[in-house]
Amino acid sequence: MIGLYGRQQVQDAEAALMARAPAGSLMQKASYGLAQVVLRLLRESSGGAYGARVVLLVGPGGNGGDALHAGRFLRERGVAVTALLVADATYPGALAAYRRSGGEVQRIGDDGAADLIQDANLMVDGIAGLGSGREVGLPGDIGEAVATHGLVVAVDVPSGVAVDTGIPAKDAIRAHTTVTFGCYKPAHLLGAAYCGDVELVDIGLGPELPPAAAGVLTDDEVRRAWPRQPYDGHKYSTGVVGIAAGSAKYAGAAALCVGGALRAKPGMVRFVGGPPASDRVIEAWPECVVAPSVAEAVRTDAWVVGPGIGTDERGRELLDEVLAVDVPVLVDADGLTLLGDRVDELRQRAAPTVLTPHAGEFERIFFPIGDPLSAARRAAEDSGCVVLLKGPSTIVAAPGHPALVNATGSPRLATAGTGDVLAGVIGALLAAGLEPRMAAAMGAHAHGRAAQAASGPIIAGDLPDLLRAVVS
Repeated sequence: MIGLYGRQQVQDAEAALMARAPAGSLMQKASYGLAQVVLRLLRESSGGAYGARVVLLVGPGGNGGDALHAGRFLRERGVAVTALLVADATYPGALAAYRRSGGEVQRIGDDGAADLIQDANLMVDGIAGLGSGREVGLPGDIGEAVATHGLVVAVDVPSGVAVDTGIPAKDAIRAHTTVTFGCYKPAHLLGAAYCGDVELVDIGLGPELPPAAAGVLTDDEVRRAWPRQPYDGHKYSTGVVGIAAGSAKYAGAAALCVGGALRAKPGMVRFVGGPPASDRVIEAWPECVVAPSVAEAVRTDAWVVGPGIGTDERGRELLDEVLAVDVPVLVDADGLTLLGDRVDELRQRAAPTVLTPHAGEFERIFFPIGDPLSAARRAAEDSGCVVLLKGPSTIVAAPGHPALVNATGSPRLATAGTGDVLAGVIGALLAAGLEPRMAAAMGAHAHGRAAQAASGPIIAGDLPDLLRAVVS
């Protein structure tokens, strides 16, 4: 797991490391790494670094100091660098060192500052750092020039994006690339739309960092944990997942959910639901076994309930029947709506429950979200369930465990029915015996990778075949 560390954790670790390291050495490492990324981007975008124009937006804190020292390294490589100071104060010693290198200095209010930004090949955002999240407050013409610049490199976190939550201020800077130091922060995923590509520069912070409160699964971790059929296995040895989904109005949801489960490779999928949903399922997936009722779907190791079942009395009966089975259960879509204010009842289940709401469903059954990471954690603790909060960076929270933030999200998944496929994938992993938090996070990881593997826009029906390649 790659750890995500909050502002206070990073500041404490930096203070501990600086107490042992030579004065200024951390900033030198950080700024040198920043300069190397800038040089590479200049080569890729402008054909070379020599003679390219770079503007540094310099704030009063450590990020401004990093930008100024990086400017000094860039000048040594023939880059024309101008520092635009956005505050009266600068990080001690950084401005003097930059001036000694011959770097040009202007102030944000000087005439022509906006033109300077527009004409630059690359702009470095060193305005705010770990304390980011407040409004940036740039003058109108400067703010517009920054907002329309095509190649912005943010130092640590884009200015205006809150480090711990990823929530942007209304004038937050959008970066093409963010260069972060020592470790990743929650904002790098939760504020991914503002951070762009994130590059990590090692400054030796690792030994000082505490256990992470949140993390990200890697491809290798998912690969190692994905269930495999043993050589002497049979159809029951990698789990049987039951799926209660679909209705006359939403027959397609059943087929999508079953498809996701089958491509995740359980031993068997048992489906409960009447026609036309059952007809759609068998037509699309003849491998699926249809059962007349939950009670008659024997030997199931986990259940998925909710996609497309409707919110009428029949849907409610299906939900109650599934929740009464003493195996792990995933509740999605209409099942979440039917739960309503009954979430507390799930604590009475002996087996685990996984809830997979999008933001609207989450707020209907829990509370207003605000900060997604904190909200998912609180909902998990309150309900005793694993909570998968869907979004651009899906969050999986479980009581007593670090939250897992999915790094494979894709805007291609923002289309109807993709959540039904995800529910099936996670259900299959639950049936295979994976710990529920890992099943949910691994399912989201593979689901995202499937969307990324597509060559263009997708519909939900494309995902099962894309999943087959990803799982392989």
